[in-house]
Order: sequence, then structure tokens, then C-alpha cells
Amino acid sequence: MHGDDTTVPVLAKGQTTTGRAWVYVRDDRPFGGTDPPAGVFHYSRDRTGEHPERHLDGYAGILQADAYAGFNRLYAADRRPGPLIEAACWSHARRKFFVLADIAAKARGKLPVIAPLAVEAVRRIDAIFAIEREINGQPSSDRLAVRRQCVAPLVSDLQQWMRAERARLSRHADVAKAMDYMLKRWDAFTRFLDDGRICLTNNAAERALRGIALGRKAWLFAGSDRGGERAALMYTLIQTARLNDVDPQAWLADVLARINEHRITDLGALLPWRWAAEREHRMLAA
Repeated sequence: MHGDDTTVPVLAKGQTTTGRAWVYVRDDRPFGGTDPPAGVFHYSRDRTGEHPERHLDGYAGILQADAYAGFNRLYAADRRPGPLIEAACWSHARRKFFVLADIAAKARGKLPVIAPLAVEAVRRIDAIFAIEREINGQPSSDRLAVRRQCVAPLVSDLQQWMRAERARLSRHADVAKAMDYMLKRWDAFTRFLDDGRICLTNNAAERALRGIALGRKAWLFAGSDRGGERAALMYTLIQTARLNDVDPQAWLADVLARINEHRITDLGALLPWRWAAEREHRMLAA
């Protein structure tokens, strides 16, 4: 499971306040899984940890997310039905170094200096990403074998290099902060080395939120908390259709036209992946 959240402007008296849109994505395709991908969105007025706790109540498995403290109680050993397995996002960590190594930003005058250590960190992390791209979509057992043989040595070298360089840096240095972000969460960052199902990044959730980020420029704000909840419902339907390579407009138009006559005990037949399979079957039969 991939989890993430982003801001949603919400209309208030004479102004807008900031709500949150949460997303959780299941996508087993990176390790050759056969379960259909799906995404679910939730809306909340604030960003307290009680929201992900409620969203994921009853789920016990892997959660790939950023280092948001609101997720921490989900990883607690005494959680019921069990602690979630924390997997960190390497894209998120890489981004912190990349900002400090951005030659283009330096040329535009937006970055005072380019940090050589950040450049080296990006180079080392990119070598890990390159191997991961080659095994994307392969069975989890194959991914795990490649990781243990090829990726684990690179990860170990990265850790040793960061610890050695970090000891020479002031705690106020930006590169030191980027290193600390990883080193303090090293177990979560290396968990993918022991489980072929875990992705290197949380990009599945970040991609799902991209539509909201673009939408903020178009629809400006949600009219109310109820509007935010309705938006979350619509994003759930649309994003799940897209994850299954189904045209959301065609799917929703057909489902809405048929749903009144459809058996309430078999609503699962209208889910995007089953709808697409049924439609293909009808076309072949014709």
C-alpha cells in the first residue's frame, strides 16, 4: 500500500482554509502481481494522525510513505490487528540532495552554491535507481535476488559514505540534514532489500495526487467540507479507472446508465477491471 496526502483549499468565511486530501494506492504491477490496481481518496479538514489511523483501520501489511509523523502509531508494535511495515521513499530522499545539486538552479541564481557532496549522493542513488528500472515488473522473487546481489552492495556503500561524510559536517549544513533524513530512518529505507514486493519509491501515490495538484489551479477550492468529501469520492472512481487503463468518462457514463437496474448484491461487477473484461468479452462475442 502506498500512502500520501496533499493540501486542498476549502472555502470559509471571506477566505480559504487548508484541508487535506489523502490517497492510498494498491499497485502490484511492479512485482508482477495479478490483483488489479486501485486507489482510494479521503478528505479531512486537518492533518492529524487520527485520519490515517482511521483510513487504515483493519489493514496489516506494508505502507510505503514519507516520514510524516502521523503515520508513526501505525508502525507501533502493539497496534491491532498488527503493526504496519514501514517502507520509506527513495525519491523523496533523493529530492533533498537533488535540490542542493541543481546546476540549473545555480545558473538562474536560485541556489547560492552547488554542494559537491549532494552531487555525489545523487550519483550514488541514481545507480540504485538504474538497477531498479531493469527489474520493474518482474516477479518479487527475481527482484529480491537481483537486489541482494547487485543493489545491496551499493546501498551499503552509500550508508558508509554518508556516515563518514556526515561526521565532518555541521548539523546546520543542508547536506547534513538531507543525510540525517535517511540515516535516522535507515531500516525503513533498506526494507526493500528483504522484500521483492516493496517498491523503491512512493511514486504510485504521488502520481495519484498529481490530478489534485493540477486541479487546484482550475477549480481553486472546495466549497465546503462536504464538497471535499465528494471530490475525494470522484477522485477515487476516476483514478482507479485510470490505473486500470479504463477511460473514466466511458466507464462512468455506462455504469450510471445501468446501475439502477443492476443487482445491489453484485456491485463489484461494475468495478473498472471487471467492467473492462466484460466489455471486451461482449465485443469478442459480437
